[in-house]
Amino acid sequence: MWTDLKAPSLAEMESMAHEIFGRLPGRFRKLCEGVVIRVDDFPTDEVLDELEAESEFDLLGLFQGTGLPHQSHGDIARLPNMVWLYRRPILDYWAEHEEALGDIVRHVLIHEIGHHFGLSDDDMADIEAEAD
Repeated sequence: MWTDLKAPSLAEMESMAHEIFGRLPGRFRKLCEGVVIRVDDFPTDEVLDELEAESEFDLLGLFQGTGLPHQSHGDIARLPNMVWLYRRPILDYWAEHEEALGDIVRHVLIHEIGHHFGLSDDDMADIEAEAD
């Protein structure tokens, strides 16, 4: 039976991320209005350089944009806030740990969004517990 299993494609992981996001508590999703979720195999070289990552496997995800605490009503139009999930590092992490892939994706989503929206680690742990 296990011989039929395969790692999800970029499109499959992005679909999984959107499905997981849709099951998060409504109060959390409300903070995320307009956030775009994207999946790529790895972070760009520019992102790796900016964050001084030693390897393309160092980042599971990234929030890009202006977090809620830093937004104001007088802001000029800007690019949408984005959460990037990096498929290959997530799959690598999954292979090394005894966690379900969906749990890892959910954790990365919550933490990438949460940190940039001013949520504490306790707040994010509560959101993960609610989403279970």
